[in-house]
Amino acid sequence: MSIGSAEMCEGCEQFIFDAEEELRRIRNRELEELLAAKGMRQEMSLKPMLVTDSDFDEAVAGGSLTLIDCWAAWCGPCAAIAPAIEELAREYAGRVQVGKLNVDENPKAVERLQVFSIPALVMFKDGREIDRIVGLVPKDQIRQCLTNHLR
Repeated sequence: MSIGSAEMCEGCEQFIFDAEEELRRIRNRELEELLAAKGMRQEMSLKPMLVTDSDFDEAVAGGSLTLIDCWAAWCGPCAAIAPAIEELAREYAGRVQVGKLNVDENPKAVERLQVFSIPALVMFKDGREIDRIVGLVPKDQIRQCLTNHLR
């Protein structure tokens, strides 16, 4: 008895998904082990940090590339882009600091950034804004922007 192509595809998709998840876990574990072996503390988290009015300057002041996701709980596009931001935080751990700024709870930072539409992804280097993406965009577009600024 042969397996139909539809059944085969379902099994293949699950296998590919499982393999990708396993590769992410291995990469994150190896990154943590490497940092521990070198005696370095991990300053850049595998998850986005929460940024507030009170720690905004500190969050963007470092020399590394920083991505701040300006969002709100009621914003549908913000919820849609959130998984991509979390994946990119893991993917770029150690190279890009990723933070989330709730626009409803942090009006001073929002005013300073002049955020008028969300989601807004604001990139900083050495405390200065260097780029901005506004709206719901594909993860690959964000990845390309980050990669360009890491060069």
